[in-house]
This record gives sequence, structure tokens and C-alpha cells, in this order.
Amino acid sequence: MSKTDVTLDTSDVDRWVGVPLGGGELRDPVAPTDIRRWAQGMQNANPLYYDDDFAAESRFGRLVAPQSFAVATDVGHGATPAIQGVIPGSHMLFGGDEWWFMGGRIEPGDSISLERMLFDYRVTDTSFAGPTMFSRGDTTYINQRGEILAKQRSTSIRYLVEEAQKRAKFEADDPEPKWTDAQLDDLDQQQFDYYSEIQSRGHARRLWTSVEEGTTLPVRLIGPHSIQSFTTEWRAYNMNIWGAQRYRGISSTNEAGWLDEMSRDMNRMQVVPSLGDGLYKGPSRGHVQQRYAQLIGMPRGYGYGASMGAWILDYLSNWAGEWATIVHSNAQFRAPALTGDVTSLTGTVTGKEIDPDTGEHMVEVLFTMMDQLEAVMAKGKAQIALPVE
Repeated sequence: MSKTDVTLDTSDVDRWVGVPLGGGELRDPVAPTDIRRWAQGMQNANPLYYDDDFAAESRFGRLVAPQSFAVATDVGHGATPAIQGVIPGSHMLFGGDEWWFMGGRIEPGDSISLERMLFDYRVTDTSFAGPTMFSRGDTTYINQRGEILAKQRSTSIRYLVEEAQKRAKFEADDPEPKWTDAQLDDLDQQQFDYYSEIQSRGHARRLWTSVEEGTTLPVRLIGPHSIQSFTTEWRAYNMNIWGAQRYRGISSTNEAGWLDEMSRDMNRMQVVPSLGDGLYKGPSRGHVQQRYAQLIGMPRGYGYGASMGAWILDYLSNWAGEWATIVHSNAQFRAPALTGDVTSLTGTVTGKEIDPDTGEHMVEVLFTMMDQLEAVMAKGKAQIALPVE
């Protein structure tokens, strides 16, 4: 079948564009251990997010969530508004995240409500799966005081599984990298050095005046990734805990045209909750089960797009320090983290300005995420407000 013979029927998607959406939401307020579990799951050893004594001496005076934690207060990784309308025989991958932060931070005791809407979509031909839909959906995060904390515009890549299997962009027999003990020790040491610098900096301010264009951020390494690390990430999202979520309003995400093997059993899960757990049975099982990874066109277990987005935000926040705020970040994802791979994050300051509207002193950072072979996994830019004194 030539690519001209393959079509992607988006007619059911059209009726969802611009429609206010419901979906899953968490029942309970944020607990301190939710934040600690998130830091652990994202492998972010910044003590501000798990050490009570360190956090008590910070500008916040208590444990506080990293800016990346907003996505953990959603049900669906912030991607559900970008997965609306039925496309039979389809699956999805994350294509990127754009974030706007309004300055407030999530703290223990906060209850987060969500507003969602499918923003737009386009269909283009890709080497991975032929006709592919890139759909963007917005999630707005609001605390119990009615304060808007953040807005996320997530891009979902929706494609026909059968076509991805035919094209075999990722070879099914692609071997998992093998690491020697010496290499693993070196990776451990580099990660130790990265977090040692963060902890030795303590609560010091990174001043706008001390940063120059061309300044490079230290390299952050994550991995090697494994089934264990991907599972730890999955369990850092509270939405996956039995009974932690409820559904309100309208949303078609659970009936988006998933393959039977990648669908949640929404009826039987009322008796056996694990039948609705995406990691055991449902859209996420390919992340940790090679059989289902290959079913949807991936070679082996692969990481979560929402976690890639969190790694980026944590990387920027760790460099900028607790007195800074990420105002905006826009990341395009190009390839997943696979089991056995090591992810590296690098960044460079590419600009400085004073925002004419807010007076905030901003730096622009260009960031890149790569694997151990220097294949680009994600790229983007962020604007960060730094203190001046």
C-alpha cells in the first residue's frame, strides 16, 4: 500500500475542537509525600523537594513542589485534551509540551482543579507512520483559592499502528545498550557531582547580573533507563493509585480508538482495579512490556513524554535556583528514552532582557536532550525570571 492509499479519518476529532472538557481529576489535596515521591520518580535529588530540614531554611520555609509537579496533579499527564475523537486502530506518543507559569507554587494541602480544551490539530506525513495527526490540547491548573498556577499545551502524536508496524522506523531487534561496571561507576559519579553542586549551593540566589549570554548549564545525566525506573516514574503519578481519581464532565480520551490490547477495561476495573491500570492493561503497557512496545511500533520499553517534560523543567529549575521562576518553556520531543539508554540534558543562555510589561529580569535558555549516541530526543527554549539582588 502506498502512502497515498493510507488515510487518517479525523472527522470525529473535529467536533471536539474548542469544547470545554472534563475527565479525570484527583480526589485528595497534595500531601508532602506526593512531592517526595515525585522527586524520587523523576530522579531529581534536589533536597528542596524531599528534605524537610533543608526546605525549612529555604525562601519558602517548608517543603514545596518543583514546577514540574503540576503535571502530576492531572489525570492523564496533561495530554488528555489533545486526545479527543475516535481514530480506530490508533495509538499516541507525546510530541512536546509548552508551559506558561504564573508564579505561584504548589504546596502540601493544595487542591488543584483543571480546565481542559482541544486547541487544534494538523495531519502530516511522517516516516514513522505515514499520515499522522499532531493535536494540541490545553490544561490549566488552578488551586483552591482560584489562582491560575500554570497552563500546559501538550502535543499528542496520533497514528495508525498498522502503518507504523509496516514502516518499522524503530527496528524490533534493536539491542539494548550494554554498560560495563566501569561505565556505570562513571555515570554514577557524574550524577553525584551534579547534585553535589546543587546541594553545596544551598539557598544562594543566582542573580541576573551574574549570568552572561553564552553561559553553559552543567550537564545532567539520567539513566541508564530500565523497566524499574520507568515503573518508578509511573507510580509517581498519583492518578495511578487505586481510587485516587474521579471523572467529571465529558471527554473521549478513553474511547479514542485504541487497540484492544492497549485499552483499559473500564467496566471490569470496577471489580479489579488493575484491569484499568494503564501499565498492566491499557495504553501505557508498552512502556514496560516489550511485546506491547513492539505492537505499537517501538523496539522495547520506552519512557513517558510527561516525564521527559519534567526532566527539562527540573533541569532548568535546579540551575536557576529556588529564587528563580520558569516563566515559559516550549519543548519539542523527537525520540523517546528507551530501556538501557542514558539521557543527557545540556543548556546555554542565549539571551537576557527586562520584560517591559512585568519588569522581571529574564534569561533565555536553549536546551537539548540527547541519548548516549547524541541522537536528539528533545529541543526547546525557556524564559526564566532571575532575582537582581
